[in-house]
Amino acid sequence: MGLFNAVMSLSGTADTDVIENERLARHTSYRIGGKAALFVVCHSYHALRRAVDVLQKEQVPWVIVGKGSNLLVADEGYDGAVISLGREFSRTVVAEDGCTITAGAGVILARLVNETFTRSLTGLEFAVGIPGTVGGAVSMNAGTRDAWIGSLVSDVVTFKEGQGIKHYAHGDIDWEYRHCSLPRDEIVLEATLKLEPGNKAEIRAKMEQLLSRRRRTQPIGCATCGSVFKNPPGNSVGKMIEDCGLKGFSVGGAEVSPVHGNFIVNTGTATAADVVAVIKHVHEKIREVYGVELQPEVKFLGF
Repeated sequence: MGLFNAVMSLSGTADTDVIENERLARHTSYRIGGKAALFVVCHSYHALRRAVDVLQKEQVPWVIVGKGSNLLVADEGYDGAVISLGREFSRTVVAEDGCTITAGAGVILARLVNETFTRSLTGLEFAVGIPGTVGGAVSMNAGTRDAWIGSLVSDVVTFKEGQGIKHYAHGDIDWEYRHCSLPRDEIVLEATLKLEPGNKAEIRAKMEQLLSRRRRTQPIGCATCGSVFKNPPGNSVGKMIEDCGLKGFSVGGAEVSPVHGNFIVNTGTATAADVVAVIKHVHEKIREVYGVELQPEVKFLGF
């Protein structure tokens, strides 16, 4: 069978950790999800290329997962391989100009924000408090309504199965709200960001202001996937949900956050089915009241 052959081929290979039947609840901010048939951590580019080649050859479906901060995994799990990027993808390199930083896709976004602050570099303050990795942030153009990471990116390196490494300049990519045009079948390996020298006290003040606002308006510290739906043009999903009286609506252990309507919280016992039921109810109610088809921001795996 393909999965057995894949395990045999990848086990013991350099820079590769292989785990069978790994609970994905351990790898998502929702703390929800069944088991992945295979969980593969690749610590180098060569390990990643080999893992993808083996999985393709053995016809085992696979997906890349960062810190799972924007992911809902089915209760039944995922009958395929989950690939995570390890050591080689968790490094940052600062160029001689002191303002250009290349970050691996596995770098935690919060760590990059802290590093730019330490170096008195401005531009990334908007990302304070945003969870996840650099790879995930770039692929979904993470940010706010007014600022996003794509505006800082000068170069992206990706890997495409069968073709190898590909390079994209900033202008090669269309950057839009919560979206970029990088092909979905390519894996982000690293991104280079160009920042500006700034005043450290001013950078700190801006970050503290943004973080304080997030703490007031979002259920920070709760088990969520962040914003569930994308904001439609000219409107706020959170306000629409609140105006429909849906704050606090719950199914099982999944609840529309009383703090922000566009967050669904795992109160401790939620299943993926509970979360999906809440998502469907909110979607239907917004369509009924506003005639708007909300688009999910959360990614689904195993459904």
